[in-house]
Amino acid sequence: MPNQTTETVFLLLGFSDVRQLQLLHFVAFLLLYLATIMGNLIIIILVALNHHLHTPMYFFLMNLSIADIGNISVNIPKAMSNSLMNTTLISYTECVSQVFFLIFFAMTDLVLLTVMAYDRYVAICNPLQYETMMNAGACVQMAAGAWIIGIFCAALHSGATFSTTFCSNAVHQFFCEIPQLLKLTCNDSVTMEFGVIIFAACAAFGCFSFIIFSYMQIFTNVLRIPSAQGRRKALSTCLPHLVVVSLFIFTGTLAYLCPTNRTQNDVAMMIAVLYSVLPPMMNPVIYSMRNQEIRSALWKHFGRNLCPSQQMSTILF
Repeated sequence: MPNQTTETVFLLLGFSDVRQLQLLHFVAFLLLYLATIMGNLIIIILVALNHHLHTPMYFFLMNLSIADIGNISVNIPKAMSNSLMNTTLISYTECVSQVFFLIFFAMTDLVLLTVMAYDRYVAICNPLQYETMMNAGACVQMAAGAWIIGIFCAALHSGATFSTTFCSNAVHQFFCEIPQLLKLTCNDSVTMEFGVIIFAACAAFGCFSFIIFSYMQIFTNVLRIPSAQGRRKALSTCLPHLVVVSLFIFTGTLAYLCPTNRTQNDVAMMIAVLYSVLPPMMNPVIYSMRNQEIRSALWKHFGRNLCPSQQMSTILF
């Protein structure tokens, strides 16, 4: 282990030393990135342009799509650039930015998912008070609170992580993430970051517990609905959110609970790609597949333009 130093650059882990495989990784990441950006942009455009979607649930969904675009844009473009340019270098400033914005968007995602669970809880368990409790002002405050909490947690994590002294600059990951950076710090300088991690873990556990409690109450009230059609309608508004929450928590838990000292580099990189790409890419798909209002708005704004001949025949006949 070298002496304590102040690093100006970090060395990231490359996907391969073979040039053809590097280009293949670049193309694969580019396709996944463009698909994710396009899917989330479609959600944002649909919610913004369709007045039928100007409800609290879709307002929070639009914020979630914005956070997902930011989330996947933190590390994937840099990974594509490194694969294309055949390099593994990242500057100290870029590494700090990656850590800050990764925590920022991830924590914002988690708080928004918690707020969306509360929205579904009020809609199903207190339908008569829904418009009062989830008015426009309250929705804006909750969404703004999610972004502010994300900034606060990101500032805590990035400040605590990079206030330590690094004894090495070789990050065993294709982007800067806190578990890998902590392996590079000197043993006597990580107390502050561990304290921040415990605080963030408690906050995440609180959000997760609230989501679980909300859905316990939701399912209890849904089972009391006498008609099967009413139960299906109530569940149809909750299932997409529940799937998104499960996907977010599963991939995040898989990434951060795996012991970094025992995980092989290839496995760690696959897990990192999984939680970096899968939730932002799948969220628009999940909400589009299970939501009739999103599908109707999608057809209204895009489907008619793709089928002009069918629209003309409808007008003529």
